Amino acid sequence: MSTENEGTAVPPAPSAPPVPVDAPAASAQPPAPHAPDQAPASPPEAPAAPPAQAQAPDQQASQGHPAPAPQVHPAPQGGDVPQGSTAPDAAWPPPPPPGTPAHTPTYGAGGDNGYGGGFDNGSGGGAGGWGASYQQPAPKPGRGRGGLVAGALIAALVAGGLGGGLGYTLAKNNDGNGSTTVSAPDTGGSVQRAAGTVAGVASKALPSTVTIQAEGSNGEGGTGTGFVFDKEGHIVTNNHVVAEAVDGGKLSATFPNGKKYEAEVVGHAQGYDVAVIKLENAPSDLKPLPLGDSDKVVVGDSTIAIGAPFGLSNTVTTGIISAKNRPVASSDGSADSKASYMSALQTDASINPGNSGGPLLDAQGNVIGINSAIQSTSNGGFGTGQAGSIGLGFAIPINQAEFVAQQLIKNGKPVYAKIGASVSLEETTNGAKLTEQGVGGSDPVEKGGPADDAGLKPGDVITKLDDRVIDSGPTLIGEIWTHKPGDEVTVTYERGGKQHTTEVTLGSKIGDD
Repeated sequence: MSTENEGTAVPPAPSAPPVPVDAPAASAQPPAPHAPDQAPASPPEAPAAPPAQAQAPDQQASQGHPAPAPQVHPAPQGGDVPQGSTAPDAAWPPPPPPGTPAHTPTYGAGGDNGYGGGFDNGSGGGAGGWGASYQQPAPKPGRGRGGLVAGALIAALVAGGLGGGLGYTLAKNNDGNGSTTVSAPDTGGSVQRAAGTVAGVASKALPSTVTIQAEGSNGEGGTGTGFVFDKEGHIVTNNHVVAEAVDGGKLSATFPNGKKYEAEVVGHAQGYDVAVIKLENAPSDLKPLPLGDSDKVVVGDSTIAIGAPFGLSNTVTTGIISAKNRPVASSDGSADSKASYMSALQTDASINPGNSGGPLLDAQGNVIGINSAIQSTSNGGFGTGQAGSIGLGFAIPINQAEFVAQQLIKNGKPVYAKIGASVSLEETTNGAKLTEQGVGGSDPVEKGGPADDAGLKPGDVITKLDDRVIDSGPTLIGEIWTHKPGDEVTVTYERGGKQHTTEVTLGSKIGDD
């Protein structure tokens, strides 16, 4: 198992072609002045404009499973969504996922079959994919299409530098001697971009994002993204991005300016899918990204995602908030895997393998979420077999992620809110049923726990948590984990065909074990 697929270097641009033999040479001398009673000579004919720019390569292919039902259950990197008739405490950990249903997506990290961040096999890309190296074709005689395309590309690359020299005009005769002056045309001028534009937000946010390289002791690994959390050098990312490097692996973080730092895992939370790493010899000029308020986000708000899709570091994409409180369950698919749950922000900003752990920003540049998962079609493109964006991305709300990150920095372990009862993970639309039997012979409702104190019993079906409709066990877990231990919530449940409500003070569970 490895984290997000990185791919090799981006293909370099071809070298500039030689200047054509028949290209008109620029005159080394200015035109001779005219007598006052003579009309100025016609200006020299400007050289022909360069060919049009070649078309860019096609966009990344979509991938994966058919779009999920209203309840989404992605699994990190080709993993399984835990399902079945029973589950442990609605806190952590749920049981290993029994198997990935056909529609289950995976993490948005790489090589996954669905939600946003799966993993690859550590190969970094397949033949013919993004990972394939680029080789400049040999020049061909004549006017073949290949030569035209290459020429157009080069022309587009250099046209900006030549435009000022090629586009000139003769000014009107304004001096007393009737001399003619040559000046560049007044086109455009300085470009200013407001802070609220995508370009303005990206220019401020990019220097505080990093591309993370993770490698396990077995040599497998991959690529993800992270962002600066504080001036001490802490970087927030996804757990599945750094999971391979937790025990004896290697980590590095590279900034857009090319500076690379070794890093270590400070703490990780598999249930939340959040991790914190710290840079070694962190620079003193780190600028943490400002954190927004994910509770105040509304559907339709603009979003900006930054990441390294398919290894293409420092990529910026845009979209909107498509939905809120989307229940997402994900797993890496390994035999001993434990699921991650989130009540996610859904966005149509393009998120692909390698985006995992990167920031989802609002229009003002505040972090409102951590990009973590995507729903995609089953087959990948570019010869890599990896999933890609179809406009269904999911991010961990920053209000939740901030609390988790602070606990990881403080204690090195996550703290989960819990209800103190075993919940069925069976997919239903009727609610979350408290199971009749606990896991491993434990009580289905913990004696003296939050659910027991509130009067809940095995067989009760929870249908609402505060004002959130609960349609299944995973949805209930995701909603509980948006709260902190000690929070009081109102639980609506059914027993014997009748509806009841009760107040539950959430307990706490430390660690993923």
